[in-house]
Amino acid sequence: MAATAVSEVSLDPPSMLVCVNQSAAVYAPLSAGAAFCINILHSSHEQISVLCGGGARGEARFAAGDWLESQSGVPYLNDAQANLFCCTEQSMLYGTHAIFIGRVTQVSFHPSVDPLIYVDGRYSRVQPV
Repeated sequence: MAATAVSEVSLDPPSMLVCVNQSAAVYAPLSAGAAFCINILHSSHEQISVLCGGGARGEARFAAGDWLESQSGVPYLNDAQANLFCCTEQSMLYGTHAIFIGRVTQVSFHPSVDPLIYVDGRYSRVQPV
């Protein structure tokens, strides 16, 4: 899924939170305690964002991009700006969504900084200064 609500929680322990609509396909595995990966997209990943943001369902979301699977079976985008691998530690329901807190177990990143940015209903890039 393409998430609009992702945030750091703590440095000790390193942890992240993600908010997931209960109608999303990924809700059931996460509520069962599945591990997950937060992929910070590179500016070249606009098509992946569109597919994962509702433009495709199921396996079709992985039609674009260099997707791999971690040793624990978590799909991740190999050439993402950064990957934050997490194991689900806590969750709570709030309205239509669930808030999942994951402990960060592994991080990988690419040194070239050029993240995909979505603002005011469109994709953008950070312009170098």
